[in-house]
Amino acid sequence: MAANRERDVLFEVRNAFFIGDYQHCITEAQKIKPPTAPVAIERDVLMYRAYLAQRKYAVVLSEVTKSSPVEVRAVRLLAEYLNASGAGGRAKVVSDLDKTVNSGVDADNDTFVIVAASIYLLEENFDSALRCLNQSDSLEGAALRVQILLSMNRLDLAKKELKIMQEKDDDATLSQLALAWFNLAVGGDKYQDAYYIYQELADKTTPTPLLLNGQAVCMISQGKYDEAESALQDALSKDSNNPETLVNLVVVSHHLGKPSAVSQRYMAQLKDGHGGHLYVQQFKSKEEEFDRLSSQYSGNN
Repeated sequence: MAANRERDVLFEVRNAFFIGDYQHCITEAQKIKPPTAPVAIERDVLMYRAYLAQRKYAVVLSEVTKSSPVEVRAVRLLAEYLNASGAGGRAKVVSDLDKTVNSGVDADNDTFVIVAASIYLLEENFDSALRCLNQSDSLEGAALRVQILLSMNRLDLAKKELKIMQEKDDDATLSQLALAWFNLAVGGDKYQDAYYIYQELADKTTPTPLLLNGQAVCMISQGKYDEAESALQDALSKDSNNPETLVNLVVVSHHLGKPSAVSQRYMAQLKDGHGGHLYVQQFKSKEEEFDRLSSQYSGNN
């Protein structure tokens, strides 16, 4: 495995992307002189996906054109979805995606498959996401399948997929992350096992917001809210607008009994910068339902 990593010039770039160290991913990608065209394409795919993770959609939309390799153009599709304004704009992207998927044109393009499944996952269209991933035999495709199956509460199927990943490469970062996700879903004593995985990855690489949020969720699940807050404040110092950090800080602030102004501040920042986030959408739905019921109650008196 070590020899393979020495020959894999994109190992550090790929690993940085998977742990959420997006700026390092971009910086290292720009240093690499690809020995072959396929390596150049994968480098660009990882780099542009890292830009998207930083919410720098304009970079991808301006640099990726019709003349770009098909794999890179797939990343542009994700940029168009994430950059679309409102549900209507995203619905148009999804409609176009449906047509492409149904045509089977890019079924053998693993980047397109991953992007398509990621969009369907964001849409909570789990069946379509899994159908897309039937075409992928990559480790990332398997990790995404685990994530989707856990979202569907199908721990039995997620466990089988995780076993396949471990048989392919038990030490791979994606395999370790998938195991942590699975342990979190199982709960109980597995919360601590998941924490150790995130801690080990952070020790071997760097404590990114993604890894720190993973640790925080483990602590929240065990009722260790002070420790969770410490990890989240560290994550906030690395990315002050990370949506998962803000969501978890809303939860932790409530459990720690902090003044309501504290959680409201995090929520306001979340709404301002991430209006399309699932948590925000669900929160708004609850607010509207509360207002509707309040109005009905007031009208009856």
